Amino acid sequence: MRKKIIGFALSTMLLALCGLADAQQAKKVPRIGCLFTPSASASVSLREAFREGLRQLGYVEGQNIVVEWRYADGRDERLPDLAAELVRLKVDVIVTHSTPAIRAVEHATKIIPIIMAVVGDPIAQGFVASLARPGGNITGFTNLSPDLSTKRLELLKEVSPKEV
Repeated sequence: MRKKIIGFALSTMLLALCGLADAQQAKKVPRIGCLFTPSASASVSLREAFREGLRQLGYVEGQNIVVEWRYADGRDERLPDLAAELVRLKVDVIVTHSTPAIRAVEHATKIIPIIMAVVGDPIAQGFVASLARPGGNITGFTNLSPDLSTKRLELLKEVSPKEV
């Protein structure tokens, strides 16, 4: 379920970014670069959740959107070359996760938008200036931020029954 939510959320963000590129060049098919540390076989459920999120928004891979999938097969040393390859392909946006993968893409481009999927603390890693205003070309999701954990606890208290 979590992977489906992540896939849907990423798809929503990506399509918002692709819409901007589409407005500039009316007939251009949006291209998304996806860089994952695990192998393709280990990423099947995440990939399918991402595709489903795209389908729900009217995008079908190979018809009206192109997705360039790259996998490091668990070998972090491959990430810089794969990130550089996606940049050479001139994708409109790059989706990735894990600190080493984000770092590789960050070093490969300062122009192409980067969506990080569920990284621990992007501020401490130096990926973004703040959660409210990331700055630069990196944005995305975090699940370990103390600010968000406090807010989640507040929301949980609000929706929980007073008597148990």
